[in-house]
Amino acid sequence: MDIVLADGTVNAASSGEGPPLFLFHSLLSDRASFDAVMPTLSQSFRVIVPELPGFGKSRAVPGGLVEVADRMAEAVREGAAGEDAIVLGNGYGGFVALQMAIRHPRIAARLILADCGAAFSPDGRQAFRNMAAASKAKGLAAITEVAMRRLFAPEFQATHPDLMADRRAAFLRTDRGVFEVACAALAELDLRSELGKVRMPVLVLVGEHDEATPPPMSQELAALLPNARLKIIPGCAHVPQLQSPEVFLDAIGDFLPDVRGVIHA
Repeated sequence: MDIVLADGTVNAASSGEGPPLFLFHSLLSDRASFDAVMPTLSQSFRVIVPELPGFGKSRAVPGGLVEVADRMAEAVREGAAGEDAIVLGNGYGGFVALQMAIRHPRIAARLILADCGAAFSPDGRQAFRNMAAASKAKGLAAITEVAMRRLFAPEFQATHPDLMADRRAAFLRTDRGVFEVACAALAELDLRSELGKVRMPVLVLVGEHDEATPPPMSQELAALLPNARLKIIPGCAHVPQLQSPEVFLDAIGDFLPDVRGVIHA
């Protein structure tokens, strides 16, 4: 079932009953990247999967990551309806969730940050500038294969052709302007000095083979957050919930005990 949040500006899928669990998708994907884990999660939670501002039917916001985070804080407050929310962000969705938690410290009771960080290396920053420039000059089709390599290892792509065709099509539906603004924001991002404001428990996850946001970024993030623990997911890249759903669910099981109970029932 689709719902609208934040004064009608954010479109989201909602499924299940229980404590509210929000899932924020990555820049190179869409909300369907959580389809494989939603059935299990919705047995224990009211799972709300928004389309981030500028994606799908959600209205874009003027500005950068701060404005996106503020819009999503509105959506979380409305969707949680007074209950303690849990927010899980993957990739760009993780950066949005982290910025949101810094600016709105009581927005969530728990936070899961999958494959993100607080700042990119110089090479990582340049990669976003290159993608934005190529998109502006030639369109998203020119960087589709680069985007797919940032999501999945070549071996995984070779053995999952149908999934890769679906993910390429999803990427090409991305609003080019929104993509370029997000790339520019990530190229300049450095939240390290503000991480002390994030007081809630945080689970930091990263795929062992993630090239888009390599494990050292998550290691640094977990070390700088006041109340965080780190898990490296073996065999996975940037979107572990799509590549290995059961492994991903097991990785969050200790943080969300109800999920572990469902998985091992």
